[in-house]
Amino acid sequence: MSSEKPARVKVLQLDSIQLAHDVWASIGEIADIVVPKATSRAEFLDECRSGSLDGVRVAYRTFDSFSVTGRIDNELLDVLPSSLRFICHNGAGYDQIDVAACTAHGIRVSNTPTAVDEATADIHIFLLLGAMRNLAPTLASIRKGQWRGADGGPPLGHDPQGKTLGILGMGGIGRTVARKAHAAFGMKIRYHNRKRLAPAIEAALGGAEFVPRLEDLLASVDVLSINVPLNAHTRHMIGAAQFAQMKRGIVVINTARGAVIDEQALVDALASGQVAAAGLDVFENEPDVHPELLKSDKALLVPHMGTSTVETETKMEVWAMDNVRQAVLEGSLKSIVPEQAGLEF
Repeated sequence: MSSEKPARVKVLQLDSIQLAHDVWASIGEIADIVVPKATSRAEFLDECRSGSLDGVRVAYRTFDSFSVTGRIDNELLDVLPSSLRFICHNGAGYDQIDVAACTAHGIRVSNTPTAVDEATADIHIFLLLGAMRNLAPTLASIRKGQWRGADGGPPLGHDPQGKTLGILGMGGIGRTVARKAHAAFGMKIRYHNRKRLAPAIEAALGGAEFVPRLEDLLASVDVLSINVPLNAHTRHMIGAAQFAQMKRGIVVINTARGAVIDEQALVDALASGQVAAAGLDVFENEPDVHPELLKSDKALLVPHMGTSTVETETKMEVWAMDNVRQAVLEGSLKSIVPEQAGLEF
């Protein structure tokens, strides 16, 4: 009988741990952590080809790891170790990962749903109020010592009470935005989603009304709240044609992904007054921001800070690490992405 101990599972760590150090240390007790040396995609591809990462079975990654690995696509998957079977992403959105390519390579992917809902909805409400109240120009002018700016300040804003909030995408974040907006301000909720919510959920959201056709939602709301993931179906989902269908003077809020909106079309709609104001936490080509958005006094801009709280960032790390732990110990994931749910591997 052999006395050799079975080899420990190797976990590839892509990006540093920011907050949940104790939890990550516990992962190190059940697996060997492998940290790549590469600082760019070209270097990472070479490191994969060198064999130094061979044997890794699970990868932990973050949004910021994109700066080293680039998109998780076929080119990268072809050189990653064939032993890799799980990618545990720290984040709700996972558009940096080609899930179909991962499926074809026999790799399961997880994200951190619900962990981000409250914090993202909070920043969404901040942007909603700031855009409705026309705060963007005064936030800039007061720092320049101009008080409310030239000519007595910007036009008066609007109250949220009694306004209709149209929610595009009623996942966890969309539902949390709806709950907060209705409970705090009495906003009327209409929504467009792939599937209608259960009547009990609609009732809990103040009698949220399902709108089957997107164009009908756009034409009937005072504020549009965007909460859909970015994929091939949602890229530029809101463009020139959709802005033309909206009420003149609508307010648009996006904390989902920048490329859901055609940014140039938004710039044009703001300039024409079709869109009165926009509150944006995400951008089409971030960290680059469209120069006309930067100059517009109708755009309230935040640099992708929807989850930037100690509590939420910790929760996200722990959730992703729980996926790593389950992959190591059980060969499964706590929160596999919807595209892979029910698939056999």
